[in-house]
Amino acid sequence: MLVFWSLAALLLAVTLALLLRPLLRAREVAAGPDSDAAAISVYRDQKLALDAECADGVITAAERDAAVTELARRLSDEVATVRSAQTDQRGQRRAWFAAAALLLLIPSAAVVLYMRLGNPAAGEPAHAAAIDGRNPHEIADTQIVAMVDSLAQRLKARPDDADGWALLARSYQALGRFPEAADAYAHADALIPDNAALLADYADVLAMAQGRKLAGKPAALAQRALAIDPNHRKALALAATAALEARDLDGALAYWRRLLAQFPQASDDAKQVTAIIAEIESAQREGKGVPVAGDSAPRREARALVTPPAAATIAGRVDISPALATKVALTDTVFIFARAVDGPRVPLAVLRIAAKDLPKEFTLDDSMGMAPGAKLSGAAAVIVEARISRSGNALPQSGDFSGRSAPVKPGAAGVKVVIDQVVP
Repeated sequence: MLVFWSLAALLLAVTLALLLRPLLRAREVAAGPDSDAAAISVYRDQKLALDAECADGVITAAERDAAVTELARRLSDEVATVRSAQTDQRGQRRAWFAAAALLLLIPSAAVVLYMRLGNPAAGEPAHAAAIDGRNPHEIADTQIVAMVDSLAQRLKARPDDADGWALLARSYQALGRFPEAADAYAHADALIPDNAALLADYADVLAMAQGRKLAGKPAALAQRALAIDPNHRKALALAATAALEARDLDGALAYWRRLLAQFPQASDDAKQVTAIIAEIESAQREGKGVPVAGDSAPRREARALVTPPAAATIAGRVDISPALATKVALTDTVFIFARAVDGPRVPLAVLRIAAKDLPKEFTLDDSMGMAPGAKLSGAAAVIVEARISRSGNALPQSGDFSGRSAPVKPGAAGVKVVIDQVVP
């Protein structure tokens, strides 16, 4: 900021110098009497002398008249010279007044215009921190959306880029733009055959795009994924949830039990699936159907049931402070994401959940990335942030709630994030 103000002062000084130099340049003024009265007094004395000489007979009347005429002409010239000099002096005074006015007005106008039209906050430490990536809610989020839209435009010119379509689909999914994500997954599915993970993600996004219902094509996609990988965790959870939506309790139990077999018995995932199985079995015994909301616990479970190698993940828990908990609606959206401590602010992994799931155990991994080459496993250290959005918008809005962790390394577990701040 010191460099900016120094350059501004230098430019202002040069401008003033160019404007003031012509005004203040010294003018050559002809020398002359101090006033008209002095010139007239000399004329009177000389005329009296000529009259006296004429009376004494020293000169004739004609000679006196000729001399008086010459004196009158010289008087006229001298008075004109004096008045010209006085005019020049008055002009010089006006030039000084104009210079003083410019000296005051130009710097004042420059400051006022900069405050109104410029960006004075750009030099403040808080703003600089935001540019450097230390402020979690400034600038970068808009850049992320622009980056995703740029990727979409690039794929129009390169429609055969399979990895690009898969990345675009995950990016739209993280931003909550489900119809666009489903379209991108459709392109990726046509270019990447027999990919169970891609099909499971496609099924989940398509269900969100069609009103959070798995019936129809989403259920068929889950079955295609299971035909490729019968033990794919997310596909099993989606198939189980689709069976619940169809009131096929036996089918749902079969899928949940197959999924339970994929987890260590003491793991949190195993406990959650066991609780779902117990709920379904209880409903069977009592002859009741299991209510399945559009964003039910079974399907939310499905979104988090793919566990990559530990070195490529960060696991932890997001809580909300008691002071803010009463201000959160169950329909609010929570974004959990990891950013590199140093480097670009693009999220390395993003997870989107419902506010009613808080507190939430989370796992972030490379499959949740949004940019080519920006991988969680490749970062030296990251910060995990969580933000509650009332609008469901991926961009921060005033009044959103947020929190962040201390810097951690990929592979860390037990990371704690407390949502205890309000976005200004």
